[in-house]
Amino acid sequence: MKNNSIKKMTLTAMFLAIGMILPLFTGQIPQIGSMLLPMHIPVFLCALICGEKWSTPMAFILPLFRSLIFGMPPLYPTALSMAFELATYAFVAGYLYGHSRWQCSKALLRCIVIAMIAGRVVWGIVQLLLLGIGGKAFTFQAFLAGALLNAIPGIIIQLILIPAIMIALHRTKLVPFVKNDGKDLGTVTK
Repeated sequence: MKNNSIKKMTLTAMFLAIGMILPLFTGQIPQIGSMLLPMHIPVFLCALICGEKWSTPMAFILPLFRSLIFGMPPLYPTALSMAFELATYAFVAGYLYGHSRWQCSKALLRCIVIAMIAGRVVWGIVQLLLLGIGGKAFTFQAFLAGALLNAIPGIIIQLILIPAIMIALHRTKLVPFVKNDGKDLGTVTK
């Protein structure tokens, strides 16, 4: 039990570090970096591998740390709303995947899509509140642009890359797909 906690803590720290560094590769051109959503990938992987208890706090502090250390994303309102969005992704994806009857590629895709929807709704609500406090309007068109239209390339990348990584980890037996009773599914990817 103690070794499992140490392993999850170490992996969570690694995903936090990846989340801090990955946007540096895409962030040189802000329009491209915001479309590719590089911080989302380590958050989803941490949620699927370590569960919601470890990934949710990591996901919440990730954009805040990046903002304080690198100045990007801007703390208000971007990093603050991203903190709630990423924490929602981590909690929903980690919880649903951890409680799935089968932990397989279909289940993880389903969990990722549900988490993406929930996270974007939370992002919109937090943006509405933060911008409302600042006396600025947050319209439905702004929500659609920020939550969906501008994010389509990143969403596509996540829906391809995250299952591919998890399948590769399953095949190498590092993170095997399991039935909810803990039995390895072998090479089955359902």
